[in-house]
Amino acid sequence: MNTLYLIRHSLTEANALRLYGGSTDSPLTAEGQEIALKRRGAVPPCDVYVSSGMRRADETLRLMTGRDADFALPGLREMDFGAFEMRSYEQLKDDPAYMNWIGDRTGTVRCPGGENLSTFKARVLNDGARLIALTEKTACAVCHGGVIVNLMQAWFPGEARNFYQWQPGPCGGYKIDVADGRPARFQEV
Repeated sequence: MNTLYLIRHSLTEANALRLYGGSTDSPLTAEGQEIALKRRGAVPPCDVYVSSGMRRADETLRLMTGRDADFALPGLREMDFGAFEMRSYEQLKDDPAYMNWIGDRTGTVRCPGGENLSTFKARVLNDGARLIALTEKTACAVCHGGVIVNLMQAWFPGEARNFYQWQPGPCGGYKIDVADGRPARFQEV
């Protein structure tokens, strides 16, 4: 059995202001840097370190582990919110396109200029499979909240958790034991 650590990046301005911050390549805030440094050692040394390639993920990985990523998996980037990027619910709640998107139960309504949920999930699960294949060694991946939620929902469908119950806080995440090429069990980190 091998292990994958799936960690959410630390705090950014978009997180602090409750903005949709998916494709914007934001740095960590000073508070986010402090959180990451306080979490140093939360993940034991690993054989392979991976990031989404976004600045906030790279900074978190470096601060938490003292390491740079061995490589990036761009499929682990957060959803591209298009025209909704760096805007809040309060700013968008009267926009019919936004209301159509948040009311979508099919996953096919696209953020104007961005992705739809189905496309996002497909790319996340594709690179999630690449992460699982890495676990011939112990691996640590630092990525994004929406990515982690979608991976955990797909890998552990028997857990009756909603989006918010799966989403870890800044620098939080999951230790996932992988057996026979499949996620077998998890615990929070």
